[in-house]
Amino acid sequence: MRILILEDESILAISMQEFLEDSGYEVVHYINSEQAFDAIYDKPFDLLLLDVQVAGEQNGFELLSSLRKADICTPAIFITSLTDIGHLTKGYACGGCDYIRKPFDLAELKLRVEQAIQLHCFNTSDNLIDLAFNYKFDTKKIQLTLNDEVVTLGKTEGKLLELLVKHRGSVVTYEMFWEEVWGEWIEPTNIRVQVGNLRKKLKEDFIKNVRGIGYSIDL
Repeated sequence: MRILILEDESILAISMQEFLEDSGYEVVHYINSEQAFDAIYDKPFDLLLLDVQVAGEQNGFELLSSLRKADICTPAIFITSLTDIGHLTKGYACGGCDYIRKPFDLAELKLRVEQAIQLHCFNTSDNLIDLAFNYKFDTKKIQLTLNDEVVTLGKTEGKLLELLVKHRGSVVTYEMFWEEVWGEWIEPTNIRVQVGNLRKKLKEDFIKNVRGIGYSIDL
């Protein structure tokens, strides 16, 4: 598995590269967006780790937007100190599949990398994802089916399920729900109510409650 790191903080970049190489990945590191852009066009990568505020004509967001316009669908994780909801939203809108805030633990980085490579962030030729209990989720239509029958979901329920499917096999925390579904802080009680309504439409144990943390669905 080949990973590209775009990061101009040398100490952090070296730590990330050495850690991921020790974990079995082939890793290359660039400090500006032009170098990274050329490298991505030259050789295929399995994952991009992109800082946002980097040297070069394009920042990390702009670089990924350019790649997506060129139909390069390599999963990308933004690693940045930018933490407000506007930047988070922009990161996902331009094609990122995850967002790690600095500072972070390298163990967290490894988990996020493994998940992104495994899921490909919905960037597959087949937009139908097979789930437990014979459910299928259409990532383009944001539609859930059971034995080819559509499960009727409200708009918010669809967004909740989309987030759970995207992070299947991992826990979706309350913070992730309010950041990615509502875009603003929401009481955990309200999130529990909304997820509870969704669970009533699905088979028992399809969505699992991780007490005090959030919810998950199995791979």
